[in-house]
Amino acid sequence: MPSSIPKRILPRPTALTEAFWRGGADGRLRIACCRTCGLYLHPPVPICRACLGREIGFEPVSGHAVVESFTVNHQAWRPDLAEPYVIAVVELVEQPGLRLTTNIVGCDPAEVFVGQAVVVTFEAVEDLFLPLFRPD
Repeated sequence: MPSSIPKRILPRPTALTEAFWRGGADGRLRIACCRTCGLYLHPPVPICRACLGREIGFEPVSGHAVVESFTVNHQAWRPDLAEPYVIAVVELVEQPGLRLTTNIVGCDPAEVFVGQAVVVTFEAVEDLFLPLFRPD
């Protein structure tokens, strides 16, 4: 396997998303939050969808979530991907509907289930900290 192929296709942080992708350096998940009404916003947006506030900042959250949906991928779409692996949508406990797409790690893919409690862990790649989740 050529060493020039990265293990993951990495995101390209923008001014709007940089705090999310680099914020895990201290092990804390940070989510965009409206400083006017307190609504968490993911993916990050420049204007709050609830109050139209423009003061959006990133706040640390607990990192606890529940698996809302998932699939177990058995296809190695790239030569460096080990399968099977779990792609999931998790809902953070801080707010109903606050969801993100991630991977579930640290367990057998056959053990993942909808409603499972999970907690964030980070995979450091270059200067990014990718939020993954493991069973809680």
